[in-house]
Parts: sequence; C-alpha cells; structure tokens
Amino acid sequence: MPSDLARLWRLPTTRRKGRPAGLDVDLVVSTAVDLADRDGFAAVSLQKVAATLGFTKMAMYRHVGSWDELIELMADAAIGPAPDLGDAALDEWRVGLTRWASELRAVLALHPWLAPTPDIGPARGPNTIAWMDVLLRVLRDTGLDWSEKLSVLLALTTHVRQAGTTTPRLIDMLLPHPGRDDSPRRRKPVPAALVGPDRFPEASKLFAATACTADIHDPQRAFEVGLELILDGVAARIAAARP
Repeated sequence: MPSDLARLWRLPTTRRKGRPAGLDVDLVVSTAVDLADRDGFAAVSLQKVAATLGFTKMAMYRHVGSWDELIELMADAAIGPAPDLGDAALDEWRVGLTRWASELRAVLALHPWLAPTPDIGPARGPNTIAWMDVLLRVLRDTGLDWSEKLSVLLALTTHVRQAGTTTPRLIDMLLPHPGRDDSPRRRKPVPAALVGPDRFPEASKLFAATACTADIHDPQRAFEVGLELILDGVAARIAAARP
C-alpha cells in the first residue's frame, strides 16, 4: 500500500530511521489545522508547522511526504467524523440531504479555510468517505443510479463550499467595518442607474430589486434558497426514476 494512503488511514507503517521521538502524523496534522484555523490557510506551510513544533522542516517529511499530502491530511482531519442524521433522515431523503448539507456547513464555519482549499484529487480519506457514505445511505431507496447519486453529492458539496466562500467575501466587501479604512479594499456595488433596461432588460430589474441586496446581507437565506433549488431538481429526477 502506498505510504501516503497508509498515513491517511493511520495504518501501521515501517518506522523510518531518524524519526524524532514525540513527533507523529497526528501531531503534525493537528498543528497544521490549528494554524489554519487561527491564521488562515495561506499561513500554513511545512516550515511553519515545523517551527511551531520545534523541529526542522526535514523532520516533517518523515511523517508527511509532501505539501499535497499535508493538505489531504488536514482536510480529512478537519471535516471530522460523519454526522449521525438519525433514522428519520435516512427514511426521508429530503430531510436527510438538508441535514447533511447543514452539518457540512457547520463544519466549514468552524474551519473557514476548508471551503476554498484546493482539491487535489478524489476523496480518499476515511472521514471524507464516511460523509459520502452517509449521503449515499440517504439516497439508497430513491431509484437514482450511481452517476446521479454522485451528481447529487457534487452539487450539494459545491453549494455548501460556495456558501462558505462567496457569501462571506461579498459581505466583507459590501459592509463597512468600524475602525477600519475600507476604501482601498471595498468594491462599490454598481449603481442601479448604470444598469438601464435598454441595455440590460432583465438584469436591470434584479439590480433594482431590494431582495437582491437583502439576500447578500442574509447568508442563511441565500444558502437555504440555493439548497431548495437543488433539492427540487433532485426530486424531479427521483420522480422520473421511479416507475
């Protein structure tokens, strides 16, 4: 078995000579996650993790083979164990998917860096696969095929991750922050007067609507509306799949 996969699943590996006592994969990963939670993902590096633990960067490579491997280890550790949705959620797919998405959103709120973290390949970690398994159990009796179930997984995951990145960024850009000079960083919204109906017949109505800005100020509502639209699409596909 590849050593990186063995580390991801915490399987026994042959101990390499020169590994410092008191240092292991769990300690390296938990330290990296703590740094990301505190200072953001951009602040994390193998060098920074090593310095925090009081070891050299080379010592990190004895437990984490590469930067990409550390990202994968961090992501699987941060997402944590899959949620227990309860029997009712497993019996009613719409309830189950709603709870699943809400649980994932709560995790991303605890680890804001996790949503925009770049994907480095298919899910391989035990926690990540456990989350996938819970969603697949919710969809077990829907009549959807595997391709459709995977599409539901991707749609929900993408929606939750976007809600964890785009909405907070929009709020940060559009809302003032007392005591901070926002002039260099805040992008002013386009005045509705510039988006005239002659050139933009439909977009002009959107810019003139108060609901547009209201949703930006209410990320929970924006998340729920987007989720309902996805679930309505899933419902239509399930109805078509059933005889």
